[in-house]
Amino acid sequence: MADGGDVVEGDVDDPPSMRCPLVTVSHLPNTTAAGRNLKEWLQEQFCDKPLEQCEDMRLHNAAYVGDLETIRTLLHEDDFKRRINEKSVWCCGWLPCTPLRIAATAGHSECVDFLISQGAEVELVDVKGQTALYVAVVNGHLDCVRILLEAGADPNGSRHHRSTPLYHAARVGRVDILQELIRFNADVDVDHQLGPRPLFSARILSTLVVCPLYISAAYHHLHCFRMLLQAGANPDYNYTGPVSKEALTRGLASCLMDAVLRHGCEPAFVRLLLDHGADPWLVPWEELDPDAMGRIRVNAEALRLYQEARRRPRKLTHICRIEIRKVMGKHDFSLISSLPLPVTIKNFLLHKD
Repeated sequence: MADGGDVVEGDVDDPPSMRCPLVTVSHLPNTTAAGRNLKEWLQEQFCDKPLEQCEDMRLHNAAYVGDLETIRTLLHEDDFKRRINEKSVWCCGWLPCTPLRIAATAGHSECVDFLISQGAEVELVDVKGQTALYVAVVNGHLDCVRILLEAGADPNGSRHHRSTPLYHAARVGRVDILQELIRFNADVDVDHQLGPRPLFSARILSTLVVCPLYISAAYHHLHCFRMLLQAGANPDYNYTGPVSKEALTRGLASCLMDAVLRHGCEPAFVRLLLDHGADPWLVPWEELDPDAMGRIRVNAEALRLYQEARRRPRKLTHICRIEIRKVMGKHDFSLISSLPLPVTIKNFLLHKD
């Protein structure tokens, strides 16, 4: 992954402890042995029960097709109640996971709700470190997302996976899902799972790809960009701290304002960053040099807004709003609406003016 270029989610090395076993030809089942096949081999490797106890896949299959009545019937039996969190091999995808994970993937919200009520654990992960919430977000199932969050699912997903629900929602532009995740206090500033892992990998990520705000700008999702800023995302976010001059000379974006300009985002992106306190002096953008810009396509009006902000001092009311929000902290923004203040002031503080 590189800043300023095509963005590919999840281009990160996993730590050895999180990787699935490397499967080679020599490891695959012997096709000449009686009764051996890939599914049986996967069951032996990943099923958390003895193989003979994993043959009955009715509960998992019912979760896949959304057959709530079958799920209800099966869970009246003690044997299936004990197996509600079993990571059996799913015949439709070869990925060992629980019935809840399967139902969340398929978007069967009633099944998800019922399985949770019967004791399904919402934080269990599959062999890729994905939670039920994460796969619900990835597959765009808003109802399942709400049910899982209300049941106590971590809005940031699992640290064993290399992305978060919020990061993915920002990348694909799902404002409705993003709103729910923010409502349940998802981290709006950084995808921790994509951070550098010096103990496990020599590869260090470029600075901004880990930032949900950046990824929403890279894909030009203005509504997501606005929502993240309103929720307190840092407009000057830079993973390594000060702006890297070396990165500038290599043509890489070093801060969000720089990235927004380099990605050719419309003026509204620049205006939002400035309104939320971005420092226009972090990166010195001057007049465009067509010979030096290469593939960069800067929006001329966006550049004009940026340059004008460098020439003019900020308004006092603008500075006050930024400082008040800093003092409050992003986790307390939800309290602003309950303050004994005029509605106009509360809307001003919430950037709803």
